Amino acid sequence: MIRLLRSNLAPYRRQVAIVTALLLLQSVANLYLPNLNADIINNGVAKGDTDYIWRTGAVMLGLTLLLGLFAIVAVYYASETSMSVGRDVRAAVFERVQSFSAREMNRFGTASLITRNTNDVQQVQLFLQIALTIL
Repeated sequence: MIRLLRSNLAPYRRQVAIVTALLLLQSVANLYLPNLNADIINNGVAKGDTDYIWRTGAVMLGLTLLLGLFAIVAVYYASETSMSVGRDVRAAVFERVQSFSAREMNRFGTASLITRNTNDVQQVQLFLQIALTIL
């Protein structure tokens, strides 16, 4: 499975790198939000500085919106990549089945080959999308 994914993901390294970078940025930003909250308490609430509270709150809101944008773009690229890999795997399976002899076709059966080319590839797509999104 890993070998299959590695060989089929090779043309999509750029998209995988984008998803990885966006997820890394999301993690860093999510870890930075509690620091901003602590700054509001320490420097704004404790000192009674409402301007500082508003400014830091605006930074937190902007960071949250940026996190949402990162998440949307990451899911888009993960979906695009997984669907493209699925298309490539499906084409490879179809090409391989076309090279089967009549004896091999009878041994596997048409229903089994159709299932492999649809459901099994769909499971690979779903796994890849979840793996890229969660990373």
